[in-house]
Amino acid sequence: MQAHEMMIKQVYKVKESDTVRSVIERFIEHRISGLPVVNERNEIVSYISDGDIMRYIGKHRDVVVDSIYYVAVFKGDQEAYEERARRLLDLNVMEIGKKKVIKVSWDEEIENIAAILGKKQIKKLPVERNGVLVGIISRGDVIRHSFKSLM
Repeated sequence: MQAHEMMIKQVYKVKESDTVRSVIERFIEHRISGLPVVNERNEIVSYISDGDIMRYIGKHRDVVVDSIYYVAVFKGDQEAYEERARRLLDLNVMEIGKKKVIKVSWDEEIENIAAILGKKQIKKLPVERNGVLVGIISRGDVIRHSFKSLM
């Protein structure tokens, strides 16, 4: 079975010019946890997930780098949690989204898709054809299609 036979064709996505506010609105409205980010030609340029948002709003602790020659302290967060969350809403998606996007071709085989999802520990894979976003496959899609005929 190939990607195009099991992918979801209606893909929720955001544009590279959108803010994180629009991402969070889509997460809540569609009960999803990640979105491909596309340019005006519908090419995948980034991927933003709930993990990216958690890393941004989570507490960043001070880091001390101690060597023979010097000691450096990199300060963590100086602002309150609510302020970080509020500031996040107006950021451009490209500021926190992953630019190295793991994706598959529309004719990729299911066993390769399962291996990528498992090895990379990701929840979803964007599917592209001729460089353009055409679908998305989740872990659940692979499980449903793999075991439907065996149950």
